[in-house]
Amino acid sequence: MNRFAVRDQTDRLDAQTQCEEIVRLLSTREFPWDIEQALSFALFRTYAVPSIGVLLHETGEFNQRTQKRYDDTVLILDTILEHGMSSPAGRSAFRRMNQMHGAYDISNDDMRYVLSTFVVMPVRWLAEFGWRALTPHEVTAWVNYYRAVGRHMGIRDIPETYDAFSTLLDDYEAAHFAYDARGKAVADATLELLTTFPPTNLAPKRLVHLFARALMEDALLDAFQYPHPSRLSRTVFRLALKARGKFVRYALSPRREPLYARQRPNIRSYPDGFAVESLGTFPKTCPVKHGTGQRAPSSGTP
Repeated sequence: MNRFAVRDQTDRLDAQTQCEEIVRLLSTREFPWDIEQALSFALFRTYAVPSIGVLLHETGEFNQRTQKRYDDTVLILDTILEHGMSSPAGRSAFRRMNQMHGAYDISNDDMRYVLSTFVVMPVRWLAEFGWRALTPHEVTAWVNYYRAVGRHMGIRDIPETYDAFSTLLDDYEAAHFAYDARGKAVADATLELLTTFPPTNLAPKRLVHLFARALMEDALLDAFQYPHPSRLSRTVFRLALKARGKFVRYALSPRREPLYARQRPNIRSYPDGFAVESLGTFPKTCPVKHGTGQRAPSSGTP
């Protein structure tokens, strides 16, 4: 099979009307491992924004039931990806996600920022570590897909281009990254979970933590008060990821069948299957007291 068969296929699809199919091909066949890592780090960096990290800590979900909260987040998003936004399963997944978000006082700005991490971080990861970077056509489809996700979530003033998303992410982090012990506790719990995923569960925890920190920018490390890795550590781990990309490109056969998150060994909370309607939390009221921020409206049924 042609190593670039999927790229050739995405080139033939329309980036606006067929963006779901393009993102599905990229996420489940072309780059399943890379995009999983990139989205995990995308979510991780949001904890460094205190208004997000503190909320996640106060709910008790990410630091007390880290595995389940990780699984629920991934499975809800994966249901939308696998079945499509307009499918019954996709609509149920959006409804479940909007119900959870609607129970808390989350600002539209925070929602837009989190959305921007899901747009920008996979593009940047693949440009640096992937066996190939996304094409401009694929980037446009990626943006269109997450713009549609944002609309289904009721997020307002969504950026229209990748460059606008990238600027939003960088500016928001420069203005809002800050240390808070509660956000750090959520980050610590997430890093601890990372050490249990195969194959990293076979490595010493200190090495796994060092590997994760070697991929973080100084501003993110400072927001969690994590020690900065040495230049040598950064170089070694980043070169290892780049070498993996070369190995995938030149030594591995292209994936013929899609790999969805529900099929991966790090999703462990539902060995007998799951119903998307039962995923996540069911809070009656927001347990966190906030100021007067504008909350992104929950659209209920998209």
